Amino acid sequence: MTTKILRPLCLAAFAATLTFATSTRAAIAPAENLLPADTLAFFTVPDAANLRTVWKTSPQVMFWNDDAMKAFHDKFCAKLNEKFVAPLEKDLGLKVADFLALPQGQFTLAITVNGSNGHDDIPPGVLLLLDAKDKSDLLKTNLAALTKKWTAAGRTMRSEKIHGLTFTVVQLSSNDFSGIMHKKAADAGADAKPVKPTEIYFTQYESLLVAGNGASVVDAVAAHLTGGSIPAIADDATFAGDKLSQFHDSPTYYGWFNAAKTISLMMPSSDDSAGDPTASAMASLNASKMLGATGLGGLKSASFALREAPVGSSLALHLNAPETTRTGLLKIIALAQKDAGIPAFVPADAIKFSRFRIDGKQTWAELQKMIAAISPQWIASLNAVIDMGNTLAQQKDPGFDLRQNLFGNLGDDVIVYGKAPTGDTLADFAKAPAIYLVAVSNPEQVINSVKNIASLMSPQDASAAPRDFLGHKIYTITLRAKPAADGSAGVPESLYLSASSSYLALSKNTTILEEYLRTPEAAKPLRDAPGIADAASHVGGTGGGLFTVENQRESMRAAFKLLKNSASDSAMTMMIPPAARDWVDFTLLPDYETVAKYFYLSVVGGKADADGLTLKIFAPRPPQLN
Repeated sequence: MTTKILRPLCLAAFAATLTFATSTRAAIAPAENLLPADTLAFFTVPDAANLRTVWKTSPQVMFWNDDAMKAFHDKFCAKLNEKFVAPLEKDLGLKVADFLALPQGQFTLAITVNGSNGHDDIPPGVLLLLDAKDKSDLLKTNLAALTKKWTAAGRTMRSEKIHGLTFTVVQLSSNDFSGIMHKKAADAGADAKPVKPTEIYFTQYESLLVAGNGASVVDAVAAHLTGGSIPAIADDATFAGDKLSQFHDSPTYYGWFNAAKTISLMMPSSDDSAGDPTASAMASLNASKMLGATGLGGLKSASFALREAPVGSSLALHLNAPETTRTGLLKIIALAQKDAGIPAFVPADAIKFSRFRIDGKQTWAELQKMIAAISPQWIASLNAVIDMGNTLAQQKDPGFDLRQNLFGNLGDDVIVYGKAPTGDTLADFAKAPAIYLVAVSNPEQVINSVKNIASLMSPQDASAAPRDFLGHKIYTITLRAKPAADGSAGVPESLYLSASSSYLALSKNTTILEEYLRTPEAAKPLRDAPGIADAASHVGGTGGGLFTVENQRESMRAAFKLLKNSASDSAMTMMIPPAARDWVDFTLLPDYETVAKYFYLSVVGGKADADGLTLKIFAPRPPQLN
C-alpha cells in the first residue's frame, strides 16, 4: 500500500505548492469537521498566519536567517531552487511565489481510504485544504491564471459539479514532473507498465481551496461545505477521545493517524496468494503474526501536537493503546511510573542524560513471548543458542546459567549519560565519553555472563585480570574490530565493566567510568544546572518513568566542529551522499560563538497510563533571546 500512497502524494503535491500558506474565515470549519470519516491520517495547521508570525521569532528560523549563516543559507537555497522550485514551475506552468502568501487560515493535508480494501489497485485519497481568508480574491485570480496556462498548454481539463460546487479536473501523471524526477515514466523501459494519469479535482469555496485526487475524495468535503450531514472524522469515537485529551489549548499544528483502520487494511485478505501456499504463509507471517505478536495490532491511534509559546516549544506524542489490551512492544515501552530524575552523581558537564525505568525481567519475558508468537522455530533457535552458550561456559563454571545469571538479575533502571567529544574528527565524535548504568541484583554474576557472551563473539585475553580501583574491580572485554573507512582492518576496542551499589557500569572510556566510581555525588551535579528543573515541569516532571536532558548549546558546539572539519576528514566526507555535497558546504558555517545564542537545552518526559503512552518534548527559549 506504500506505493499507492506515495504516487498520489507526489501527483497532488502541486496543490501543496499552489498554496503553502494559510488563514481561516469564520465560516470555514476546522479540518476534522470537513474531512471524511474514512480518513487514515491528517496534518493540519489551524492558523497559518499565526504560524508564520511564530516562525519569525523561533530560535531555529532566527538561526537560519542570521547574517552569519548567509553563505551557507544562500548556497542551500540556490540548490533548492535549481533542483526543485524551477523545474516544478516549468512542469506545471506556475510561479511558486504567486502562491506563497495565500495560506492564512487552515492548511490541511490528509490521506483517506477512498474505497480501497488495501489489496486492490485503488489509490488512497489525498486531500488538501487551504484557507486564504482575506486573500481569497488573490487565490481566485491565481487559480484562474493557472487554469488559463494549462488550457493554453493543451492539458486535458474539464469541469464537474459535486454537491453544487464546480470542480476543475486536470489530468497529471509522473511525466508531468519530469523536471524533478529527471526522467519520464516512458524512460523506464519498453516493458514498463504505463502510468495511468491521476485526475486532480480542485475548487475554491469562499476562501477555501479544496483539492484531491478523485471525485470520491473531495465528495465528503464538498458535502460538509454545502450543509450535508454525512459523517466526518470528528464523529469517529477514537478521534473524539484523542481530540479531547491531546488537541486542547489551540496547538500551533497537530496530526492524527488512524492506526486501527490502517492495520486492518494491511492484513492479508482471504483470497491473497490463492493457490500459492508459500506466498500465503509469508503474507501471514509478515502481517497477521507480526502485528499480533508485537502488540501493534492493539494500537488504536497515534497523534502529535506542537505548541509554540513565549517560554518555548512543546511537542506531545501520544499512542492510544489501552492498558487492558497492551502486549508486546507496547507493553515493553509502557514504563512504570517511577522516579527518572537525574541522580546526584551525574556531573554538570554531561551534555546528554537519559533514564528509563524499564523492567528488565519483564522485557525479556515479553520478548520471548513475541518471538514464540511469530515463529516457534525462532524461539527454539534462540533457546538453542542460549543452551550452547551455557554448555561452553559451564566448562569453566559448572554452575553457570545465562538465563538466571544475566536475565534473572536485571532490575528496572537504566541510566545513560555522556560528555562532549574530546576532538573534532568523526572518530573523536564516535568515541565521545559515555557511560551506561544498568540496575542489577547481582553485578558479579551479570559481569561474568557478559564476559562469557563476549568470549563467544571475540577471543579474550585469558591473562587480562581485573584491575582494582578504589575498592572496585574494573574488567576489560575485547570487542571485535570494525573495518576502517578505507577498508583496512580496524583497531580492536575495549569495553570496561564495573559495579557500584546496585548498578552495573559499562563504558568504552575509562575516564568517565573512573569518575563515576570515584564520585558518589558530583561537586556540581547536572540536576542543579540552570533551567532544567523548570523545563522538567513542562513535560510533567520526572516521575513518569522516562526523562532525558540534552545540553543543545554544547552538543551543537561539538557538531559545528565536526561539520566544519568535514572537508579535511575523509571518513566524514564519505558519509555525505555525493548528491548532497553540492547542497551543503559545511566549510561555509560561521564560527559557532556567533550563533551559539540560538541554542539552549531540551528535555523529554514520558509516562504510561490506562489510556495509552505519552511522550512530551520541551525546548525552552534560549535566555539570550529574551
